[in-house]
Amino acid sequence: MSSTSNNSTLPLSEATMQWLLQQAGTGSVIEQVNALKGGISSAVYGIQGKRQGETFEYVLRQFTDREWLAHEPDLAEHEAEALIRAYGADVPSPQWIAGDFAGQSCGFPSVLMTRLEGEVILQPQELPGWIEGLAGSLAGLHQADTAPMRWNYFTYNNITALQIPDWTGSPEAWGKIIKRVQGDTPIYTPRFIHRDYHPTNILWKNGKVSGIVDWVNSCYGPAGIDTGHCRVNLVQLHGVETADAFLEAYLNSPGSTEEVTDCYWDMLSLTDFLCWPPEVYQGWIDLGFTGLSTQIIKERIDEYAESLAAKLS
Repeated sequence: MSSTSNNSTLPLSEATMQWLLQQAGTGSVIEQVNALKGGISSAVYGIQGKRQGETFEYVLRQFTDREWLAHEPDLAEHEAEALIRAYGADVPSPQWIAGDFAGQSCGFPSVLMTRLEGEVILQPQELPGWIEGLAGSLAGLHQADTAPMRWNYFTYNNITALQIPDWTGSPEAWGKIIKRVQGDTPIYTPRFIHRDYHPTNILWKNGKVSGIVDWVNSCYGPAGIDTGHCRVNLVQLHGVETADAFLEAYLNSPGSTEEVTDCYWDMLSLTDFLCWPPEVYQGWIDLGFTGLSTQIIKERIDEYAESLAAKLS
């Protein structure tokens, strides 16, 4: 028999709690449930309990964004398969435990996984080592031996409809970038990619990467989308120089691919951010990052656009 502790403040529904106990197994007790910070597209909870005297820790992700689910109703199944592949390839990732893919038991599509040790670090004390850790972990992922997925890379924007953003102070650079991404796609070897690789999804322990999380966008696609996406995030957090140092560190890491050196991938990744006006990402704020403003974000993105456009000259 399984049970929850006598705690009326648990934030999950009774149906979800019962489902969790079923997955945890006979004799399990759930003692604590905490909402985790950093995610904005779904609800994520840390689950702690005991089973036969042993403590267990899980993470429950519930997909609560109805608009996202309308476009991609298989989100929970998608993440489950990505977790299985990543863990099976010895990528530092959570182990998939169970899924309520249609939300029949929990009310929302849900994925249960193990909880990794570590914390998100956005303002490292030692920046070069942090960059090397980010880059090396990504290169390791790109050499993972996995079978193709049924989820394949696609662009978030309609490339043919891209327009120079009205907020930019560098319209000429943006015009060159848009013209390039509307041209021919470079040849690449499809591989297992994270698709949302950036510092908020990386855990650290004792100065080393302890895990990569948030696998719902993972797919088979070009490695340059992972490096490109991370670089845009690094530009906003720390500036163009840090993003350039990340690319150099990636190329010097075992498992990296030269495909990412084609600036097309950086440009395409940058245009992904035209889905919305520049702003300080709420996940960074929730994790305690300070010192950014909308104006700083705009200036850094424009500086990055100019640096990329200069590579076309």
